[in-house]
Amino acid sequence: MELSHLNEKGQAKMVDVGEKPVTHRRAKARAQIRVNAELFRKLCENSLAKGDFAATARIAGIQAAKRTAELIPLCHPLPLELISVEVSLEELSLDEPYRVVIETEVHARGVTGVEMEALTAAALAALTVYDMGKAVDRGMVIEEICLLEKEGGKSGIFNRKDAK
Repeated sequence: MELSHLNEKGQAKMVDVGEKPVTHRRAKARAQIRVNAELFRKLCENSLAKGDFAATARIAGIQAAKRTAELIPLCHPLPLELISVEVSLEELSLDEPYRVVIETEVHARGVTGVEMEALTAAALAALTVYDMGKAVDRGMVIEEICLLEKEGGKSGIFNRKDAK
């Protein structure tokens, strides 16, 4: 199998996407952060010393998606049409009772996908929640940063629920 990001010497290179057709591209990603009860309470009350965690995480995610090509080598800069970052709180089971969930969605019309932009938005939004809550809970765990869905381009549709 030929890897598109390697040249004939096996060195990393940027893929030439100049001949690919422009299609609508969409990707959704998620990150989760396990938090302790005290931090969960403060998040529910929106009473962190650093301010509104959800609004700050949302802005951080949007900014991160827009700068993905600057942050990740070999990513192409893309004209993004939509960046959505949603932050929610979940109270789950006895084993892992409290979680912050970040879901992102990115759209563009282009020659390459927006998976990396959606994943970068989720990751940076999660890091922002960590930064804002670390004074209360240094034991937070950022976990399961993953692609949920993608569509557009030659590889078609991916849906995590259907993945094997």
